[in-house]
Amino acid sequence: QLQLVESGGGSVPAGGSLKLSCTASAYISSIYRMGWYRQAPGKERELVSIVKKDGTTTTADSVKGRFTISRDNGKNTLYLQMNSLKTEDTAVYYCVATCGYNYWGRGSQVTVAS
Repeated sequence: QLQLVESGGGSVPAGGSLKLSCTASAYISSIYRMGWYRQAPGKERELVSIVKKDGTTTTADSVKGRFTISRDNGKNTLYLQMNSLKTEDTAVYYCVATCGYNYWGRGSQVTVAS
């Protein structure tokens, strides 16, 4: 069973940057789609950004131009570079991998202070 472990979360002031990592327990080169979702308190989980095996990306309008998703198949790791963070970006960020089934990580807290 594929396992995903997120890291890199933390607390930063508004305007700061963080880089999230998601390390998989198996090779990710053949995984159809990997991505990041987030869930803020009292809100539903929402898509942040995904990247397909062919490199195609989809990114939420709310983070376009600020967040960049990438995957390093050699390291079996997915990344999310987050710049110009806003208080509304505060949430738990989850990594997901789709290969016949959606596998989820446990999440990483990101807190952006005003």
